[in-house]
Formats: sequence, structure tokens, C-alpha cells
Amino acid sequence: MSLISISQKGNFDNTMRWLKRIKDVTDREMRIIRAADLGLETLSAATPKDTGGTANGWRYDIRKSGDRVKIIYKNIKMNHGIPIAILLQYGHGTGTGGYVEGRDYINPALQPVFDEVAKKVWEEVTRV
Repeated sequence: MSLISISQKGNFDNTMRWLKRIKDVTDREMRIIRAADLGLETLSAATPKDTGGTANGWRYDIRKSGDRVKIIYKNIKMNHGIPIAILLQYGHGTGTGGYVEGRDYINPALQPVFDEVAKKVWEEVTRV
């Protein structure tokens, strides 16, 4: 039978500070990911569906620069190198000379998400 012995000297103040800092970062990152996921679900639900490919084609990147964070949404479903989501949003010409008018579905879908994120950020900033 082997015994394992651990001994320590001093206290765990530095360790506890480090763990708290990591927890705070993780909590912040999780809030950002939740906001990004909510936007993704909202975009997918609001995207006009024919085959569903464009609605399922939404992705996001989270980019951090200093204390700023950006959530960048993109759609991977393409037609001749142009995202179909953009064609649906702004309209496009057809191969036969016609024009399909765009429909603003992105901005109205994301506005409630923006409002919710702004509310949560404000609550965080004003929390005492």
C-alpha cells in the first residue's frame, strides 16, 4: 500500500484570486456565447425558407480586441460567390432579366437580441 503525502506552506490567497479571475472571465465569455447563440437561432428562424439551406447556413465568429468584443454573423450558403442571405435581404437580379425585391428580415430579427444584450450589459455596469 502506498501513501501519498501533500504538504503546503502559507495560504491560498493567490490561488483563490486566480480562480476568481478565471471564473469572471469564463462567466463573461459564456454570456457572450449565449448572446451569439441567441442571435444565431433568431437569424435562422427569421430567414425565408425554401430548402432551409440558407436558414441553416448561419455561423458566427467572436472577435476580441482589448476590452471590446464583436459578434460577427455570416451565412455560408452561396450563389455564385454571394451569400444567399444577402440576396434575400437586399434583392437581386434574375438570370432572365427580372428582379426579386429584397426583404429586410435580418434587422428586425436581431433588434430584440441587441436590446436584450444592451439591457444585460447595462445591468452589469450599474450593478452595485
